[in-house]
Amino acid sequence: MTCPWERRYAQRMQGMSGSIIRELLKLTEQPDIISFAGGLPAPEVFPVTRFEEATQRVLAEHGAQALQYSTTEGYRPLREFIVEKMSRYGIKARVENVLITSGAQQALDLIGKVLVDPGDVILTEQPTYMGALQAWRAYQADYVTVPIDDDGICLDDRFIEALRAGPKFMYILPNFQNPTGVTLSLERRRKLVQIADHYGIPIIEDDPYGDLRYEGDHLPPLIVLDAEFQEERGTSGNGRGFVRGNVIYLGTFSKTLAPGLRLGWMVAPEEVIKRCVMAKQGMDLHTSSFSQMVADEVAKDDYLDEHKLLIRQVYRERRDVMLAAMAEYFPLGVYWTRPSGGLFLWVTFPDWLDAAELLKTAVEYKVAFVPGAAFHPNAREGVGHNTARFNFSNAQPAQIEEGIRRLGQVLTRVLAEHQEEERDPELVMA
Repeated sequence: MTCPWERRYAQRMQGMSGSIIRELLKLTEQPDIISFAGGLPAPEVFPVTRFEEATQRVLAEHGAQALQYSTTEGYRPLREFIVEKMSRYGIKARVENVLITSGAQQALDLIGKVLVDPGDVILTEQPTYMGALQAWRAYQADYVTVPIDDDGICLDDRFIEALRAGPKFMYILPNFQNPTGVTLSLERRRKLVQIADHYGIPIIEDDPYGDLRYEGDHLPPLIVLDAEFQEERGTSGNGRGFVRGNVIYLGTFSKTLAPGLRLGWMVAPEEVIKRCVMAKQGMDLHTSSFSQMVADEVAKDDYLDEHKLLIRQVYRERRDVMLAAMAEYFPLGVYWTRPSGGLFLWVTFPDWLDAAELLKTAVEYKVAFVPGAAFHPNAREGVGHNTARFNFSNAQPAQIEEGIRRLGQVLTRVLAEHQEEERDPELVMA
């Protein structure tokens, strides 16, 4: 008798769905497609030779250790490197405050496993990173959302109203947000940590793009501002070396070394790290020892700092090419963000235009992007329908200009057809 699998799935599967980006990436594997869909780093900046040399050294000098089981918390020298790296941004932590994860995506899943019960409410920006939504939908979370503008999440009456829903935590991407590319202003950062403290609501600060700033001054992370606020109030910890504040900070090597490493990290009070360690042991025991040791070898001797200069140069050029091409080829009535870092910008089309339908036509022109509705936590019909996320890091400058030129042709055609329909109502009836 064949097993009726549909009767065996857990209830949590009812709220889960596949990633539209993963599906689009299958489509864009076609060599003639110019894709702005994925959040892929540029493969030509991967330090392949440095990895080859580091791999040989690790295997020659520490081969048995690299291929053996290890501690759940992670390879200590790599954690020490992360502590030193973060201290440059003002983040005060000890090794005991750092947990190595299999990409920052696993950190999001660990947060869900440790903090989220079915029916718990999570406050997010709207739109927000769909990978976080996927991770927490598995734990049957509900969402309350607050709009963002050019300065990040709006801390107005809508935000206070969202707090009345009693969220378990807030999820914030302060730097070059995925998907919009906007950055949370310093004034709002300070206000956000104060409000979070007042209401006793933790903040999950997801910062995968903080190292990818192309212009302007670095802004202090929320975890730093929260620590300063706690110190001003005289509630800064218990002498154990880490400010016991309201922020859990997430970082990753995916955007600076290579996403294939699947290496990220979490910074949190020791009591939170201990809980996450228990949860991670049930997932994968520990993140790859080999990957951690190779990454530590690659990053040492200030190499990572030098490599980030190259990445910023390459991505800044590609961002500028995309912005210039949009200004030249996109018709009036189409708007976009102008990010000062990161990998993405956000396009808003006229309200009547459905980005998902536009994508179908764009693919005929061999161009792809991600429709914006998928980045909205509460997928009410029509929310974000006229928006899209564009990635500028993966395509070559010439491809970017050509892809935007083709999309400009598509948009000009679609807008002209719409104007014709408005002039001739009989066309609409037909």
